[in-house]
Amino acid sequence: MKEEKGNIFTVFDELIQREEKEKQLKQRARVIWFTGFSGSGKTTVAKGLERALMTQGFLTKLLDGDNVRAGINNNLGFSESDRKENIRRIAEVSKLFLDGGVIVIACFVSPTNELREIAKEIIGEDDFILVHINTSLEECERRDVKGLYKKARSGEIKDFTGISAPFDDPLNAQITISTEGRSIQDTVTEILGSIKEYILLQPN
Repeated sequence: MKEEKGNIFTVFDELIQREEKEKQLKQRARVIWFTGFSGSGKTTVAKGLERALMTQGFLTKLLDGDNVRAGINNNLGFSESDRKENIRRIAEVSKLFLDGGVIVIACFVSPTNELREIAKEIIGEDDFILVHINTSLEECERRDVKGLYKKARSGEIKDFTGISAPFDDPLNAQITISTEGRSIQDTVTEILGSIKEYILLQPN
């Protein structure tokens, strides 16, 4: 039997297309990518946004470091190459959800512009909405909700963003917002208002 090269099953053209899924769900699939320091409030705000979107009838999937590194990326560390591979896999998974018409909320430090560009290139510029949770490093360290900054300062954690590894301010974030001095609900409401134009399905 002659061995086939490449994909054994080439059925991409037979799958139900994204546009049909979006019509069924009455939404426009996008990836809402949260970036910011550890402790900036990314995950808390993302959870609030997911809840608000669900209340309004949108179908979403939240991806963050906990649910991704516990499964598909549990073999990756925090070296430069592993960080790139972590983001690459997350972006590819996000793209699969996009094809299903789902709105993805991706919540990752993704500290450099290079990493964010990797994600945007895979997902596609039109589908990639970058949200910078611009809470100051001083405030994030004051909160230190997981005790990570203390460990980073003592040398227990190497290459920790903001302490011993860089964080690039995003060049082209569609939304920049801080969680300092404001409620989570106010932050969620502002972000929700800003993204509505991207996720509402426009009539033909």
